[in-house]
Amino acid sequence: MAVKDFMTRKVVYISPDTTVAHAADMMRDQKLHRLPVIENDRLVGLVTEGTIAEASPSKATSLSIYEMNYLLNKTKVGDVMIHDVITVSQFASLEDATYLMLKNKIGILPVVDNEQLYGVITDRDIFKAFLEVSGYGEEGVRMRFVTEDKVGVLEQIIRLLVEENINISNTVNIPRKDGKVVIEVQIDGQLDVDAVKSKFEQHQIQIAEITHTSAKAL
Repeated sequence: MAVKDFMTRKVVYISPDTTVAHAADMMRDQKLHRLPVIENDRLVGLVTEGTIAEASPSKATSLSIYEMNYLLNKTKVGDVMIHDVITVSQFASLEDATYLMLKNKIGILPVVDNEQLYGVITDRDIFKAFLEVSGYGEEGVRMRFVTEDKVGVLEQIIRLLVEENINISNTVNIPRKDGKVVIEVQIDGQLDVDAVKSKFEQHQIQIAEITHTSAKAL
């Protein structure tokens, strides 16, 4: 899974000369939490709700509303933005992007190659990717197996389903600490639950759970 397949391509950005007040208005109006800062088609920084909050006068200040507004309208994003921005390539794996976010405790990575911004990947994009990969939101049936982690188990499960002319839309393998593996299979349409259970039991494969799933917009 590559970052380019899940990143947000339509990016709202600002320049270093944008005032802090205008940046705050943009973030509020468009319900954004961060804005890349672009100059001469290059990423030069990042402004977030946190950096704007730090640049704003404290509530305990003796400044008047007029003076605070004047200050925010005079302060430029370039003076308060984050300069050391952690980025990721569009060709990097989604797992690499997730690791960078987790390690650095951040919720966004500008996607940059050859100093050009191609998009951003956010924690919300990661959540959505997880749901898509797992088959969440698809109408059908989900089968859950807990088996020994050995060669050929997944192939056997898939073969038995194919023999019943059952179409598999997604599979997820989750290793467990006890040495076993959880295999979840998302199936299009419906199936004869009793017949499928009986077939797997004949091959000494226990189905841990079968659930019907409904379509959901992601």
